Amino acid sequence: MPRSIDGLSRARGDVVVPHVVTEAAHGRPVQAVWVNEIGGRTFRIGDDGRAEEYVKVLPHVYAPWIVGEAARLTWASRYARVPELIDHGADDEGVWLRTRALPGWSAVDPRWHDEPRTAVIAVGEGLRALHDTLPVPDCPFEWSTAQRSGRARAAGADPDALGPEPPIDRVVVCHGDPCTPNTLIGVDGRWVGHVDLDALGIADRWADLGVATMALGWNYGPGWDELFHEAYGLPVDEERTAWYRALWNLDDDGVETATGAEGQRTGD
Repeated sequence: MPRSIDGLSRARGDVVVPHVVTEAAHGRPVQAVWVNEIGGRTFRIGDDGRAEEYVKVLPHVYAPWIVGEAARLTWASRYARVPELIDHGADDEGVWLRTRALPGWSAVDPRWHDEPRTAVIAVGEGLRALHDTLPVPDCPFEWSTAQRSGRARAAGADPDALGPEPPIDRVVVCHGDPCTPNTLIGVDGRWVGHVDLDALGIADRWADLGVATMALGWNYGPGWDELFHEAYGLPVDEERTAWYRALWNLDDDGVETATGAEGQRTGD
């Protein structure tokens, strides 16, 4: 899961463009906008500032995540501002997901480097809108504590060390990767959409909230929790925040870093 803009800076160097991206571009400009440590690459198709499509390409081992994100995008697009799925598939170079670009910039784009307060408010308001909009009864996906703890245990971690799970506050459809890059912000400084939904599913909203504020620290430095919670509309809860951050760190086995910020500079 993206924790900083490092993936963007790495993408500024030479990145091999896969055949599926070249074919999708049909002569349009192509730019690598995200590269991560597991071999994931995200490419923008279209002029800088006027993106038309994004193609995310991953190693074959991550095929289940591509299929899962395709299903989640298809479902979530009925209710929320998320990228429209064009296609997904596999070839000799890996597995891939192709989507239409949304307007706006990632919240970690250099556009917001000197305006972190605006970005933090947009992230908080955007996450609250997502939680309020996506219908729990209709959601076929889960991101439950039991599911995540089981995955962590299978990877050799000890979820029992977290202690008792806090009482449920409010069950929502969580983003699943509420890190800062995955909120898009428009030219007016307000949120305009969300990207990277491969872990979207039903859970207590604090599973998203605890991680969202932790990610703000990675990208903007400490001290943004209060402003984020004010924008979201819910006071800080230190106990729940700490517990869900610990679960995230326990469950963060590298697999979920597969997604890249296809919201990087999608234009205005």
